[in-house]
Amino acid sequence: MYNFMISLKSKVREWGNSFGLVISKDKAKEFGLKPGDSVEIILKKEENILGKVFGTLKFKKSTKRMMRESDKELYNE
Repeated sequence: MYNFMISLKSKVREWGNSFGLVISKDKAKEFGLKPGDSVEIILKKEENILGKVFGTLKFKKSTKRMMRESDKELYNE
């Protein structure tokens, strides 16, 4: 038995009463997978890291107002 590891992204899809992951044929060929092969899957859910680090930012000024002010500073208008 050979141990190889690749990293790929896939979306969880619903099939009847189950969930499944799709591996593209290109990745399957690259890895040498064939229908019926056994694989071990290690799952890691993607998270919004920036949201965790910075939280939800709230500004006192609107985005348009901030853009106008920065344009004035940049272009001396």
